[in-house]
Amino acid sequence: MKPLMMLVILTLLAGCATHQSPTGRGQTLLFSAQEMDQMGAASFEEMKKQQPLSKNRQVNQYVACVAERITAVLPGQQPNWEVVVFESEQVNAFALPGGHIGVYTGLLKVANNQDQLATVIGHEVAHVLANHSNEQVSRAQMTGVGMQLANVALDAGGVSNKDLYMSALGLGAQVGFILPYGCEQESEADIMGVELMARAGFDPSQSILLWQNMAKAGGSQGPELLSTHPSHDHRIADLQQMQAKVLPLYQNTQSSVKNSCE
Repeated sequence: MKPLMMLVILTLLAGCATHQSPTGRGQTLLFSAQEMDQMGAASFEEMKKQQPLSKNRQVNQYVACVAERITAVLPGQQPNWEVVVFESEQVNAFALPGGHIGVYTGLLKVANNQDQLATVIGHEVAHVLANHSNEQVSRAQMTGVGMQLANVALDAGGVSNKDLYMSALGLGAQVGFILPYGCEQESEADIMGVELMARAGFDPSQSILLWQNMAKAGGSQGPELLSTHPSHDHRIADLQQMQAKVLPLYQNTQSSVKNSCE
């Protein structure tokens, strides 16, 4: 490696901040929240160009209702989240930094009610809250995927760099599929997501049924959304352990939840 390149990398690593995730796991984050928001916004615009959007008004209102209840209970100052439903058979969803949520209509065939849909949306939003995208982009930077990433973050609108920043954020630039997070990140999002849905007034016990539905979908491997978790049984067992903590949160919100999304 050239001395100048090594110096640049060492400078980046020396200046990066070591954080703890919401569950106490150590993270190295090289990018600012503003840079991640720029990358998320640019990636979301690309997704909307590449994929057909659902024109079903009822479906759009339903998904937006569930998403708005989830984002309403997020801690701190949060953006107004943009929610888009993509017309696709994929059983999947995603959330991006800067306040963007995408849901594929195929998911609605597996998430059978508002509580099960809230399980997935809560899980995806938890990825954003836990800085998992920043973590992935930072890891890509450090492992040589591209020193260009710093420039991409500052000028994310450049079409010539779309493959780079979208893949770093976990998005397939060409066909719009969602690339998976790691096992630790998935488990962390499970824990955080089920708490979010409970605080938003969605029944957390439905999270177990949702993942059981997911395990049945697509044969033994399940759909894309399950691809990196150690096993269906492991995920379900973790959620079962969480019930004692989150059910009281759900019960305490019942009197304040004024609208059903169904």
